[in-house]
This record gives sequence, structure tokens and C-alpha cells, in this order.
Amino acid sequence: MSVSLRESTPPPALALRFDGIWKRYGTVAALRGVSFDVGAGEVVGLLGPNGAGKSTAMKISLGIVRPDSGSVRVLGESMTPDSIELKRSLGYVPENPSLYEFLTAAEYLDFLADMYGLPVEGRAARVQSFLAGLELAGHENAMMSGFSQGMKQKVALIGALLHRPRLLILDEPLNGLDPRSARLVKELLSTLAHREGVGILFSTHVLEIAEAICDRLVIVDRGAVVANGTVASLRASAGLPGSGLEEVFLALTGTAALGDIVTALSH
Repeated sequence: MSVSLRESTPPPALALRFDGIWKRYGTVAALRGVSFDVGAGEVVGLLGPNGAGKSTAMKISLGIVRPDSGSVRVLGESMTPDSIELKRSLGYVPENPSLYEFLTAAEYLDFLADMYGLPVEGRAARVQSFLAGLELAGHENAMMSGFSQGMKQKVALIGALLHRPRLLILDEPLNGLDPRSARLVKELLSTLAHREGVGILFSTHVLEIAEAICDRLVIVDRGAVVANGTVASLRASAGLPGSGLEEVFLALTGTAALGDIVTALSH
């Protein structure tokens, strides 16, 4: 895709920084002193079992959820629920995007462009560039209620990129995409990070995708960071050189003894 997202102002060295974040829901600690960062121009994978705290961390990054303690800095500034201008620099794709399906794709994207205050001039050309690049051209005037899950996911991705974000928060962004579309999106994200300096926090349960696309991995388990580094460094810290990421992930999250569980369930 030939869509540039470069800003005239160079981005800060860190797109996102968590420092000692705690978040409780009642008596349950969803995050327990979580610290990590995402550099500008870096793709960081946020991995962990179900219930590990990944979605809470992402919502805190976006200012949707306020932490109980600790600090969050986004693009060098403190994030609060009232940081409206700062939030205009973020792009977000949730795990299950909720689209206004009574609108056409073109109407929906035009609505988002209005919400972000994008100028009308050049807007249509930009939308068409994304539609063509993600192979949605020709479907823009169709009601989204008739779209497949993969088509809706593409619309959500376009909506997250339209306003030239400097930090992308992506929760399972390849859900529902066919292999060709997934490859297109992976290449686009790599270009945004490594050529345009966009910071990307990328959550996925598909470890092969994480290994292929992420520069660094942050693994959380029961609300705490248990590992942070490149795949090679995580293999070394787990004492599993030469192993696949799945074995490393299971070892670091304390779920390596799956054979016993499978045996118990099979009786």
C-alpha cells in the first residue's frame, strides 16, 4: 500500500510507557505492578493466557480505564480520560470491533474521519487508498451488515489508521482475515513501525504471528510481567534454546505440564 502516515513532527523515543501499574476490580488484581514500554518504530507483542490482564492494559493505554496506581505516558504525555488531543494520536482495533452496520463502509469511515477532525480535502482519496490496499474496493457502498467478519475487521483497521496515528493499540487485529489479507496487514504494520516510526502494541493468541511480526515480546501472567525481550532472549531466560515460542510461552506462564491435564480430562 502506498499510504504515508509520516508526521511532520518526529515522534518521541517512547510511544508508550507503563511504570508500576496496578488495577483492581473489587478484590481481583487485574494488573500487579506492570512496567513495560513501546518504542516509536517498534512492534511489541503483548502475550498471555486468558485473564492475564492484556485487555486491561490496552484500555489503560487508551485512557478508557484509569489505573489505581502507577503512571502511564503516551507519546511523552500523561494519559488521562480527559486527554482528548492525545487520544487523537492513537489508533485502536479491539478484539471484537463494534461497527455501525446500518451504514455503508464509506459512510462509516467518513463518520470516523469527522470524529477525528480530518479535513475534507484529500479524505476520499485516502479512504480509497486503504480500500484498494486491503482489497475492499467495490464494497465501500454496501451495507456493512452484509460483510463477512474479515471484511468488518478490515474496515476497523482502516478506521484505526485514517487519522495517521503515532501509537497503534491492536487486540487480535488479524481475526477473521484470510491468509492473503493477514499477510497484507502484517506487511502494512511492519512498514508503519519500521519506516514511519509508529509505535505498535500488538496482542494475539497466535504465537506464530507474534514471532513473525513483533520486535519484542512482553508476556503477562496473572496480572504481572513474567518476561520482556526478544524471542531469542526469552528462549535463553526460559532455559530452552532452540525451542519454539510455544514451548517458551508455556514454560514462562507456568503451564508446561499440559500432558497431565490432558490425561486427566481424557478419563
